[in-house]
Formats: sequence, C-alpha cells, structure tokens
Amino acid sequence: MGLVLFLMAGLWALGWVMKTPVRARLVMIGLVYLVVVIAQLVLPEGTPIRVATGGDVRPWLVLGGVTGLVALYIWGLRRLGRRSAAQTDAPAAPSGPFREVELNRYARHIVLRELGGGGQRKLKEAKVLVIGAGGLGSPALLYLAAAGVGTIGVIDDDSVDGSNLQRQIIHRDQDIGTPKVFSAQAAMQALNPFVTVKPYHRRLTADLATKLFAEYDLILDGSDNFDTRYLANRAAVATGKPLMSGAITQWEGQISLYHPASGAPCFECLFPSRPAEGLAPSCAEAGVIAPLPGIIGSQMALETIKEITGAGQSLRGRIMLHDALYGENRTITINRRPDCACCGSTQT
Repeated sequence: MGLVLFLMAGLWALGWVMKTPVRARLVMIGLVYLVVVIAQLVLPEGTPIRVATGGDVRPWLVLGGVTGLVALYIWGLRRLGRRSAAQTDAPAAPSGPFREVELNRYARHIVLRELGGGGQRKLKEAKVLVIGAGGLGSPALLYLAAAGVGTIGVIDDDSVDGSNLQRQIIHRDQDIGTPKVFSAQAAMQALNPFVTVKPYHRRLTADLATKLFAEYDLILDGSDNFDTRYLANRAAVATGKPLMSGAITQWEGQISLYHPASGAPCFECLFPSRPAEGLAPSCAEAGVIAPLPGIIGSQMALETIKEITGAGQSLRGRIMLHDALYGENRTITINRRPDCACCGSTQT
C-alpha cells in the first residue's frame, strides 16, 4: 500500500514540475486509485498485484471515503465564500420608494422642514395633467419634472413654431414643426428620467376632459383662450379635481387655485362670462414680455407642489396678480358665488 501511495505522490510531484493542471493530476491519481480498488475486489487472494497493493480493499475504501469527505468539505467552503463575496459586491437593494440617485437628486427638497421625505414621496406618487405646452406650460412642466412629480400628463394639439421660442423655453429651434407634447416630453425626460410623461397630441374636448381629468390628482391649466379655460373648469368641477389656472398678457399675469370641492370658488365664480371683445387680447394680439410666462408658469408649478405636499398656504380662495412692468404683486381674496352657473349651490 505504501508503494502505491508513494507512486501517487510521485505522479502529483511530476505533474507539478510539468505544470500540469490540478484537475488533470487529480484525474491521474483517481485512475490509479480506481485500478487498485478494482484489483483488490476482482483478483484472487495472494495475487502479486493484490499483495503489492496491501492485500485488502478495506483500507483503500476508508482512504477513499475520508478523501471524498475532505474534498466535499473544501468544495462547500469555497462555494459559501463565493456566495458571500457576491453578496458583498452586489449593490444594496434600494430601501423605500427612492433609489440612492433619487435621494441625491431631491436632497434640497428633503432637507426642507415643510417638505421632507414624506413630501417628496407625495410628489413621486402624484399625477398632474398640464393643459398646454406653451408659454405657461413650458416652465411649469420643466419644474414639475425637476421636482420629481411622478406622473405628468401634457395635452396640446399644436406644433412648435419659430415665434414660440421667444418665451416657450421647453422647446428648441430644432423642434420647429414637432408636436409640442413630444418636444416637451423629450425635454422633461432628458431633465429627469425618473418621471413618467404622458403626451396627448390632441385638442381638449368636453368628452375627453372629464375622462382624462379623472386619471389625475390635479389639473394645471396653461391654456391661452377662454374656451379651454371654461371647459377645463367645468370638467374639474365635475370630477372634483383642483384646478391651478394662470393667465398672462403683455406685462401682467395672474394665478389662482380653483377647487369648489374644498370650499374654494371655481373659475366661473370669478369670471361668469367672457370679457368683451378686445378687453383681454391674446399674446399674439397684444404681445408678451419673454420672462413673464416663466415667472407665472414657475409660480404655478410652485403652488402645485404646495398643494400636493400640504406645505405653506395655498392660493385656494385667493388670486395673485403680478405686474412685471412695475414689479408689484397683489393677492386678492375671492369667494364662491351661490348663483354660479358651474358650482353654485343653486345648481344640480
């Protein structure tokens, strides 16, 4: 038996000198072991080969068993070591609703006492629909996306024109001719890939408005005509959704949050009928200073964030007026009208 073990050791040493792979050396020694065991089991007692290899199979079986157990133990240790290393090297799974990169992105929000992590989570879970991707919609959309509002819908049937670029900052010169909703979507997702943008390249109609508004938590109206404003107000009242509405012309702008479901007036409480012809000209007719939509649109985004998170005092029941030419702001209290044709108590 000693001679065979010496032979095995010699084969191992020879393989090491010749730089034979460990697996090949193990195979050679295994074959020698297998030949010895077979010889002990098959050949008659007293045969020279059996005598030379110990004459009894039992020591070889014991040796094989012990070797096998040791090999199994070493294999198990290595497997556990690899698994542990893989778990250590793997990035930690994100805990809570935010990835680490999102926590870094919204860090300036999270440290605000009025907002914090809870407020940022509300923003992530919120759904806001923006009507219009023009002067007011451009800054509002960008800041809602930057702030981390989870789902942002934008509806507009218009395409980018060169005359828009003086104030509609979400679009670029290369976007001329592109539907505004798709141009806005590209800009928002380039700014923040962690938000979902839903573009609706169509005109807002009465049939569509009620169904669409029901899918969102808050409606932001950045439209530039009274037909759409009255339509949006009616649909918001019907669905019980808060309506953040803004308007601009020349050097002046205004914002308010209309929400009869919470006791605030609706748009028609303040404007029961359209202004007389020429009294409220559009931007195309009267002009508008370039930064004004940015001021009012950004303020609309800010008030939307406050409404979602509950921070500060909202513009419910108040209208804010901005005079850019003289650098003045005024806030006026407004009340519901019982005889309002849209939300009044006399209406069914």
